[in-house]
Amino acid sequence: MSSYLTSCEKAARAAGEVLIEWRGKFNVREKGKSDLVTDADLAAQKVIEEILAADFPDFEFLGEEGPAGLSRKTGSPFCWVVDPLDGTMNYVHGLPNYAVSIGLAEAGKVITGVVYDPVFDRCFKAETGCGAFLNDEKIEVSTAQKLDESLIAFSFPTTVAKGSPVIDDFINVLTQCQGIRRLGSAALNLAAVAAGHMDAYWAAFNKPWDVAAGAILVEEAGGTVLGFGGQPFDVFDPKIVATATPQLQEEMQAQISTY
Repeated sequence: MSSYLTSCEKAARAAGEVLIEWRGKFNVREKGKSDLVTDADLAAQKVIEEILAADFPDFEFLGEEGPAGLSRKTGSPFCWVVDPLDGTMNYVHGLPNYAVSIGLAEAGKVITGVVYDPVFDRCFKAETGCGAFLNDEKIEVSTAQKLDESLIAFSFPTTVAKGSPVIDDFINVLTQCQGIRRLGSAALNLAAVAAGHMDAYWAAFNKPWDVAAGAILVEEAGGTVLGFGGQPFDVFDPKIVATATPQLQEEMQAQISTY
């Protein structure tokens, strides 16, 4: 395990402890309609940033909470991309499906990622060329090649209007796959694809911190990660289609609008 991944996991686990400690004690505020932030999000990000800055003081830091953009600019090609609490709505309502997500990008490409589920102590981790793991067990994507044999995960944006192409895409996929799950955490959706529990995940309106760690998990578990229209995936323009196989990727792309 590289020093990057060691620090990444250390920070994710520390943040997970913060989230568990804050359960039931936090105040909730709206960043926007149906877009919540809690004291727990802020406290968890503070812990993450302190740990990562101590280990790698020259690396840049992009977190969901706080001012827009980089909270630490150094000119380094390395940048931590952090969601201290992916699944805040679930967390607020007591639904145990949320995670800490930390990715490390080098010159825009994610090279290390950890998604930590503090409720069930599940730590999904990966780094380029080393495979993907759930705790210490290696994980791999499923062998699903067709929509009609696949369980798919999906994320709606925080607000969606009637007649939106997002809804049309959802219906297109829903009518052809075995089932769709909307579980409320992009990071855990991608981790589920990497572990073979889901066969694909797609979303158009995520932020970089939602998918940075999850994307490398899927890639290192043997899956395929692309942008919409089959374009290369760009973590800083994170329209994402993550699938177990190239064949399933092709079928998914055929159902999704290129908005």
